[in-house]
Amino acid sequence: MITSKLTSKAQTTIPQAVRAALGVKPGDEIAYAIADGHVLLTKAAKPRPGAPFEDPFAFFGEWDTPEDDEAFRDLR
Repeated sequence: MITSKLTSKAQTTIPQAVRAALGVKPGDEIAYAIADGHVLLTKAAKPRPGAPFEDPFAFFGEWDTPEDDEAFRDLR
């Protein structure tokens, strides 16, 4: 088992063997999944360019029609 210590600031160094196994390097993000007292550490997936979650309003495109503009014209 590989271990590392937690600092007083709740920081730790991810051991080199773990970084190599995950294929992470400086600047990469780490994802944590917590279940039943265990934590699964993985390399976070990079968002696809143009993915909806990059734009918090991307899901509102369904209300961007001429009919909607007419219906909400008086609210502007």
